[in-house]
Amino acid sequence: MTVHLIRVIIVDDQHLVRHGLRFMINAQEDMEVVGEAAGGHEAVQLAKRVLPDVVLMDVQMPEGGGIEATRSIIASNPECKVIILTTFDQEEYVYDGIRSGAVGYLLKGAAPEELVDTVRAAWKGEAIFRTTVAAKVIGQIFHSSQALQQETDLTTAAQRIESLTERELEVLQQMAYGLRNEEIAKKLYIGESTVKTHVHRIIQKFDVEDRTQAVVIAIRNRIVH
Repeated sequence: MTVHLIRVIIVDDQHLVRHGLRFMINAQEDMEVVGEAAGGHEAVQLAKRVLPDVVLMDVQMPEGGGIEATRSIIASNPECKVIILTTFDQEEYVYDGIRSGAVGYLLKGAAPEELVDTVRAAWKGEAIFRTTVAAKVIGQIFHSSQALQQETDLTTAAQRIESLTERELEVLQQMAYGLRNEEIAKKLYIGESTVKTHVHRIIQKFDVEDRTQAVVIAIRNRIVH
């Protein structure tokens, strides 16, 4: 059986950073680096040629910024997943990254295991925004979005929250911390399939499209912290 290798592009103006990332990714059995770029302009052209599954994108680079490059890459290849990879946990970077279509935001100081797990999660279609600033920005974005503007009936919102079981509240809190299903299962000493069931029920009760919107509603109503 042939295993699909996750095709990754690394975009960073520092050669040493690219070298380190390439070493970590190529050491995995399920992914490979298919290209590198030192700037945003180069990254856009490279992505058109090699059609990556995932792009690790720096933000500030002399030869074209990462935010605009992210927007261009996704416009050309909507299936491509871009992860913003930067040194500083700054609100502006997170906000612009999400707006440009990035599905993840990770600090360069993250552990190697977290980096490769983030690549895998992004490829599977998950959104990964684990830093404190990222969580704050997600709340601001969804607060101003049309989906949450329609959530004006406070009585209905309260009823949805009250309908959550104690276990669902525990799962929701871990979701707010940015944990994935597998991590929540280990944290709460329950099966991963059980976590998936709880997440599905939470999404249904909140009448939202995904877990991120569910977390934002929970934050707005102060049932998680």
